[in-house]
Amino acid sequence: MSPLQQTVTIRNKLGLHARAATKLAKLVHQFEAEVKVLSDGKAYDASSVMCLLLLAGSQGKQFEIVADGVDAEQALSAITALVEARFDEDC
Repeated sequence: MSPLQQTVTIRNKLGLHARAATKLAKLVHQFEAEVKVLSDGKAYDASSVMCLLLLAGSQGKQFEIVADGVDAEQALSAITALVEARFDEDC
């Protein structure tokens, strides 16, 4: 099975800051799939808060999420929903 890929746009005002990165990493840990975030030609481990913070994802920035594994579709769907919900933040 080939990896699944989805483009997401950071929508919350604070971007991919520490709290949002922690939520995303915790979500990724719930799945067996290997999840990477692609940005500027590099792949970052989505299960690592530190790697996610290196992305410096401000509001409006787009990333490619790539999931590979048995539950890749579920992982990609959950991650996309979290990003679109602005990481459950009010702004």
